Amino acid sequence: MRTNRSRTVRSMPAIMVAALTSGLLGATAPTAHAAAGATLPFSSVEAESATTTGTKIGPDYTQGTLASEASGRQAVRLDAGQRVEFTVPGAANAVNVAYSVPDGQSGSLNVYVNGTKLAKTIAVTSKYSYVDTSWIPGAKTHHFYDNARLLLGQNVQPGDKVALEAAGVQATVDVADFEQVAAAATQPAGSVSVTSKGADPSGQGDSTQAFRDAIASAQGGVVWIPPGEYKLTSSLSGVQNVTLQGAGSWHSVVRTSRFIDQSGSSGNVHIKDFAVIGEVTERVDSNPDNFVNGSLGPASSVSGMWLQHLKVGLWLTGNNDNLVVENSRFLDMTADGLNLNGNARGVKVRNNFLRNQGDDALAMWSLYAPDANSSFENNTITQPNLANGIAIYGGTDINVKNNLISDTNALGSGIAISNQKFLDPFHPLAGTITVDGNTLVRTGAMNPNWNHPMGALRVDSYDSAIEAQVRITNTTITDSPYSAFEFVSGGGRGYDAKNITVDGATVNKAGTVVVQAEAPGAATLRNVTATAVGAAGIYNCPYPSGTFTLTDGGGNSGWSSTWSDCSTWPQPGQGNPDPDPNRNLAKGRTATATGSQDGYPPGKAVDGDANSYWESTNSAFPQSLNVDLGATESVRRLVLKLPPSSAWSARTETVTVLGSTDGSTYSTLVGSTGYRFDPATGNTATVTLPGGTGLRHLRLTVTANTGWPAAQFSEVEAYLTS
Repeated sequence: MRTNRSRTVRSMPAIMVAALTSGLLGATAPTAHAAAGATLPFSSVEAESATTTGTKIGPDYTQGTLASEASGRQAVRLDAGQRVEFTVPGAANAVNVAYSVPDGQSGSLNVYVNGTKLAKTIAVTSKYSYVDTSWIPGAKTHHFYDNARLLLGQNVQPGDKVALEAAGVQATVDVADFEQVAAAATQPAGSVSVTSKGADPSGQGDSTQAFRDAIASAQGGVVWIPPGEYKLTSSLSGVQNVTLQGAGSWHSVVRTSRFIDQSGSSGNVHIKDFAVIGEVTERVDSNPDNFVNGSLGPASSVSGMWLQHLKVGLWLTGNNDNLVVENSRFLDMTADGLNLNGNARGVKVRNNFLRNQGDDALAMWSLYAPDANSSFENNTITQPNLANGIAIYGGTDINVKNNLISDTNALGSGIAISNQKFLDPFHPLAGTITVDGNTLVRTGAMNPNWNHPMGALRVDSYDSAIEAQVRITNTTITDSPYSAFEFVSGGGRGYDAKNITVDGATVNKAGTVVVQAEAPGAATLRNVTATAVGAAGIYNCPYPSGTFTLTDGGGNSGWSSTWSDCSTWPQPGQGNPDPDPNRNLAKGRTATATGSQDGYPPGKAVDGDANSYWESTNSAFPQSLNVDLGATESVRRLVLKLPPSSAWSARTETVTVLGSTDGSTYSTLVGSTGYRFDPATGNTATVTLPGGTGLRHLRLTVTANTGWPAAQFSEVEAYLTS
C-alpha cells in the first residue's frame, strides 16, 4: 500500500543466491517455548512430497521465479494430462489447491479420489496472478500463484489418494489443503436474513440494497447470510452496532471487491463465518478494493472469514480500539493482508492463516497517530511475495508473539521492526517492542535495490534512531537463505539501531551469518545457539560509518567467528564447503544486453526457465549479453540453451565468450565459435572455459544466427564444475 518500500541504493557487491535444502511447510519446526503459528482447520501437503508424473521444480531463492514463490521453494509442474497424487493426512471432504498457470491462460484440474474421476473439476486461471508494481523500486512481476477450492461431495479418510490432473493447460501445483468442512449453520433466532430483504442467493442479481436494508433493520442484532452466493456492486457504509453472520465460509459467499468502506463507526460490529471473494486483478493503491477499508469502530471483531482476491483484507484507519481479528484466512491479496494504519489501540490479530500476499502479510503503520498496545499472535504466514511476513512501522508497546512465518521473497524479512515512515506525521517505535516465540522458516531475501540480502529478522532504524526497547526472545530461525538477525539503517543515513536484546534463539542453517550489523548502535545477545552457519558468525560493517557494539550476554555458541572483509559480502556457504558446488552461478543474476525485443528482455536468459528467452535487436549484429555473477568465480563450464520446444528449428549461433573481474576490462576466453542448437537433442550447447577461469562479469557476443536475424538465449548457465 505504500508507494516506496526500498532503501536508498548503495553500491555493494551482491551475494550469490543459494538453492538451500528446504523442508515442508507442514513439517514441525523446533520451537523455543510454545507452539508457533495458528491452529488450522486443514492439513497441508506439499506437491513435491506427493507422487507425480510431472516435473518437480526448485528449490530456488531467485526473485521472480515459480519455485522461489512456492511453499518450501518447490512445486510440481504438470503438463496437460500429467498428475500429482496426494495421500490424504486426515478425514476431509474438501480441498484447496495453491497453483499457477502461465500468464494469459486458463483451464482446469481434473480430480480423482482413489482412482475414480469426479464429475467436478477445479477451474484454474492466471486472471489473478502476474502482478506488476512498477512504482515500487526493485519489484518484478510477482504473485504467480492463486488458490482454488472444491467440496469433494464425499468423505475421504487418512491414507486415501486424491490426484489432480492438468486439463487443457500447463499447471504448477504447490500445495493442497485438505479440510473437513462442517455442514452449513442454521439461521440464528431473531436474525434478519438478507434474502428476506430481496438478496439473490444465486449470485445473479445485485444484492447490495438487500444487504443495506437488512443492516438497517437489525441494529443491535444479527444480519443472517444464508448459504449461497451474493453479488454486491458497491460497498457498504454506516455499519455499526450489528453482527453480520454467515453459515460458514464454504457455504455463504459474498462476491465483491469492496465490502465495507467507511471512515468511522460507533463500533460493536461483528463479522463472522462467511467468505468475501473479490475480482481484484491488479494493484491500484488509490482504490479501496478491500474487505474493510477504514474503520469498524471500537469493540468490534472479525472471525471465521475467508478473504480472497482483494487488494487488502483489512486496511484500518480511525478508531478500531480493542478490535479482534481471528480464525480467518487471507489468500491472494495484491497488497497487504491486514494493515493497522495508526490509532489502533488494544487490537489483537490472532490465529489467522495468510498465504500469497502481495505486500506485508500483517503490518502496523503508525501514521498520524501511534498504534499502541496491539499484537500479532499465533498467526501462520506463508509466501508474502513482495515484502515482509510481519512488519511493525513505528508504534508504542507492540507485541509480536508465537507466529510461524515462511518463504518471504524479494523485498522482505520474516519480521521487520522498523522506523521507516513512508509519510508524515509518523510516530516512531516507543515503549517496549516485544518479539517473542516466533518461528521463521526460509525467511529473508536478496533485496534487488540494496543488491545484498535482508535477514530473517530485521531491526531497521530507517528514518530515525531506535529509541524503544526492542526485546527479541525465544526465536527459532531455520533455513534462512542469508542472515538470521539484521540490524540496519535502511535509508543509508546511519541512524542508531540500539536498545536491542536478543535472548534465547536457535538458528539452524543460516546461509551467510547469524548477525548482520550494518548500522551504528548496539545489541546484547545471550543464549543464541547456531549450527550449520554458511560463512561466519558475524558481519559487522556499519554503513555509512559508525560502530555497532555487540555484547555477549553469555550462553552463546556456534557463531563466534567474524567476517573480515567489509568490501565484500559473504556468499552462502563461503566459510564452509560449498553447500551446492553444482549450482548455476548465473541464475537470477543481473543481466544486461546491447539490445532486446519487447517482451524478451535479457533477464529471461537467467531466470531459470528454459521456456522464456532473451532476443536481441533484430538485424543488428553483433549483439552482446552481459551477466554479473555477483562475485569472482572460477567458472569451468557454460551451458547455453534455447527453448526445448520442437517448434524451434535447429540453428547455429556464432558466439565469442569474454570475461572480466571488474566489468570494464574484458578478455576473450573462447574465440568466435559456431554452436549448434537442435531441439532433437534439447537445444543445448556446452562451452568449456580454459583452466577454471576467474571472472565475475560474463559477456557473450553473437555475430550470426542461422535461424533468426538476432541473438537468442533462453538460459545462460555458469558452473564451477567441468
